[in-house]
Amino acid sequence: MALRKELLKSIWYAFTALDVEKSGKVSKSQLKVDDTVYLSPVEGASGYLHPAPFVLNNVSVSFLVQVLSHNLYTVLHIPHDPVALEEHFRDDDDGPVSSQGYMPYLNKYILDKVEEGAFVKEHFDELCWTLTAKKNYQVDSNGNSMLSNQDAFRLWCLFNFLSEDKYPLIMVPDEVEYLLKKVLSSMSLEVGLGELEELLAQEAQAAQSSGGLSVWQFLELFNSGRCLRGVGRDTLSMAIHEVYQELIQDILKQGYLWKRGHLRRNWAERWFQLQPSCLCYFGSEDCKEKRGTIPLDAQCCVEVLPDREGKRCMFCVKTASRTYEMSASDTRQRQEWTAAIQMAIRLQAEGKTSLHKDLKQKRREQREQRERRRAAKEEEMLRLQQLQEEKERKLQELELLQEAQRQAERLLQEEEERRRSQHRELQQALEGQLREAEQARASMQAEMELKKEEAARQQQRIQELEEMQQRLQEALHLEVKARRDEEAVRLAQTRLLEEEEEKLKQLLQLKEEQERYIEQAQQEKQELQQEMELQSRSLQQAQQQLEEVRQNRQRADEDVEAAQRKLRQASTNVKHWNVQMNRLMHPIEPGDKRPTTSSSFTGFQPPLLGRRDSSLKRLTRWGSRDNRTPSPSSSEQQKSLNGGEEAPIAASTPQEDKRDPAPEN
Repeated sequence: MALRKELLKSIWYAFTALDVEKSGKVSKSQLKVDDTVYLSPVEGASGYLHPAPFVLNNVSVSFLVQVLSHNLYTVLHIPHDPVALEEHFRDDDDGPVSSQGYMPYLNKYILDKVEEGAFVKEHFDELCWTLTAKKNYQVDSNGNSMLSNQDAFRLWCLFNFLSEDKYPLIMVPDEVEYLLKKVLSSMSLEVGLGELEELLAQEAQAAQSSGGLSVWQFLELFNSGRCLRGVGRDTLSMAIHEVYQELIQDILKQGYLWKRGHLRRNWAERWFQLQPSCLCYFGSEDCKEKRGTIPLDAQCCVEVLPDREGKRCMFCVKTASRTYEMSASDTRQRQEWTAAIQMAIRLQAEGKTSLHKDLKQKRREQREQRERRRAAKEEEMLRLQQLQEEKERKLQELELLQEAQRQAERLLQEEEERRRSQHRELQQALEGQLREAEQARASMQAEMELKKEEAARQQQRIQELEEMQQRLQEALHLEVKARRDEEAVRLAQTRLLEEEEEKLKQLLQLKEEQERYIEQAQQEKQELQQEMELQSRSLQQAQQQLEEVRQNRQRADEDVEAAQRKLRQASTNVKHWNVQMNRLMHPIEPGDKRPTTSSSFTGFQPPLLGRRDSSLKRLTRWGSRDNRTPSPSSSEQQKSLNGGEEAPIAASTPQEDKRDPAPEN
């Protein structure tokens, strides 16, 4: 595959030399036939021309294509097949098979038959250079050119060797710099990095392209002499020839050495050329008389020998068949030769045929890695920029949210102040109504009898509740751990506060009804006595409810304190607490009487006097039903307050009853 790429580069120059107008086609007069050849270089995914860099349209057989193919057959040492070209581009009823083009023919009948080592690569390059130089390379007629035709040919070969595998062929600045340094170092010249970069930048600007230099721009760079610093043509030619031998002919090192004969054992001076696969020696440096070849492989080795028989700086090359003894002119030459031969042996061991092909591939990989790193860095910078923009956008959104939050807090504070003000006004109004109800209490003595009856019913209810308390005490023992949980008590306190708010709402409703009742009393003075009794009873119920709410609130606070003390006084206060809690949890039916307690909580709505008798009847029926069956409501409510678990209720003793009697209304 590597040989095919190198051959295609040279053939591409030879074939495109037919395009005079640089329009991608060859005119009829050039082909000497009545058809046209179209040239369409197509770049494949692999970077080289594939599958058809040269497309031949509307032509039967071109004379120039025949000449080019014939020369390729000859120089590549391939048997001629004159019928193949005619068959490949034969005409049919619809015209020539133009979809095939010249590239399939080139691959099938020429490149597929090429064998490496069966031809001289330099002769092949000379053929392609002759075809393309006649059109593209113009030598100065005044003799001011620094390059001879042979030097231009060698630079053209070096350019093809170092150029990228993309068409049209160019050499990237890194490879141009590498080749210039090679040529200048062969002439013992040094060029600064800044000067070289400036020179390459000028050439790239002249070409109006930053991708690299074409071969003709590269040759013009040498012909102009801008990078040679006044070096003569002969010195430049020798330097180009040396670099050509090193890169193209794979000559790692060459020079004179003394060699000892194998049979006669005499010493003779020979010209040696070291290549990766062998070490050849000639009678002189013109390399016309080859005296022998030393094959090199992975089993060969180089050893330094001590001086003897008047020879110094000796070393030997050991192969599988024999040992070759040689002598250098000085120690430095011996060290260079031994190092070069060891390098060739290492290349053979690694299976590599060319040192500079391997170095070229490594430089290409390094360029690709730099390009990938540069692309990755640009991508990272772009991503960081996007992240920065996103961060700034989020900060702006956060500032907007904070501003909205501050506005919401201001509105909430204003709403809280307004609600508190309304609450204070409502409380003052309810306290005024309570004072008015206290003044009207004196005129409601008739209600005392009803209170006594209500007290008897309450006494009966207390007895029932005491019986229920005994059952609750049994469940209270199972609720000891739950009562130790302070959070449960706080939740109960929260529910009580909600109930207190609900009572406040009811008291507001009662206030409105009371005002209506006062107006009705003024209009109906005949029913004044009944209204006074109803108001007294409603007042009593309101006071009782307020007292119960306060007592419940006080008990909740006491329970919180008792939970913090780990219920150290649970046995003393459990009876009183359960009685009060059951009293709160027991549903109050319309018409039920509650004991009157002193409270500053106002706003109670007294029930209608017309409901009194029906409420008393329902209370009586409820009391008789409680005597028959235990009330499940208190235990279920107690269980809901205690987290859904039944706690054992401690049995009350007479002493405890005497110590902590249940309050009566």
